Amino acid sequence: MRKTVVAMTMAAVLGAAVIAAPAASGAPPVSPRSSEVTPPDNLPNPLEDKRSALRQTAIARVLGLPLPALGLTAFAVLGALALFRGERARVGHLVVGAAGSVVAASLIYTQIRMGVFCKYCLVADAAALLVLAGAALRVARSWDPPPEVGARVGLGAAMAAAIVAPLGIGFAAVPARPPLPAVIAAEIARTPKGQVTVIDFVDFECPFCRMTHAEVAPLVAEHRSQVRLVRKQVPLSMHPHAMDAARAACCGEALGEGDVMADALFTAAVDDLTRDGCEKIAAALGLDPARYRACVADPKTDEKIRADTDEFHASHGRGLPTIWIGDESIEGARDGSVYAAAMERALASR
Repeated sequence: MRKTVVAMTMAAVLGAAVIAAPAASGAPPVSPRSSEVTPPDNLPNPLEDKRSALRQTAIARVLGLPLPALGLTAFAVLGALALFRGERARVGHLVVGAAGSVVAASLIYTQIRMGVFCKYCLVADAAALLVLAGAALRVARSWDPPPEVGARVGLGAAMAAAIVAPLGIGFAAVPARPPLPAVIAAEIARTPKGQVTVIDFVDFECPFCRMTHAEVAPLVAEHRSQVRLVRKQVPLSMHPHAMDAARAACCGEALGEGDVMADALFTAAVDDLTRDGCEKIAAALGLDPARYRACVADPKTDEKIRADTDEFHASHGRGLPTIWIGDESIEGARDGSVYAAAMERALASR
């Protein structure tokens, strides 16, 4: 009986972890537009939302796979090992549990270091530590699941239900698409009929914005006659050169070289995005030095940047990069195929 209780307890822990793991990325696991979910209105500062930063760290994806998916796989393996009898199964259970706990501990440390905590991540990480404790106790006391095949089949079915049930609920509970923010709808309305509106909220010093530009620029160039590209300046306070680069971008646009200036700013070394560095970039592009300097010093340039930032807030932006392709929002640096698919949908719906 005691062995059955231990096995069932471990199955319950597995179930809790499986429920939490898909949400560990901080977004609905099955929604193709998870970044479009409107955040709470009481977020203190959507621009520097650290939860968005957590989702954009290197640990969010391992070998190109989302970390929650790898977590699900690891918990499934642990659950399967719990159903086998014998010393090898017990030791294997302990080894896999120890590896999972190392990962869990490192993820908890990362959240502490960043000063932001994802409740779903913490549940999954705590479950991994509990699984290790159970596996260690199993090895120490030579516990095995009941020898009866029927009992083990029942436990396996319970674990399978713990996986299938939350995933089924997730697929059935895809959130309704929120209304299009008024500022985005207004910008789309300015686009000539037959063209797709692309709205890019940018910070030229943001490394993820630079990654996004490298993916999106060729896509826009490919469909140039069918796309109206609008850049909105959102210089983050954490980036010391972002404001100078934003002024340079605005002035490049005002002087008729917006796209060329944006490309130059995105590809320049970050240390070159100072006021003097941006002026050198403008000169290299052939912009009139006097008109450029006058534009940079003009208070209206900063007013435009503030207006762009206000629009970012009004559009419920949570972090950068954020880009709208048609009426679809994509947040965070993504693979080029994500932007290409969004562009195809937007072109098809014109």
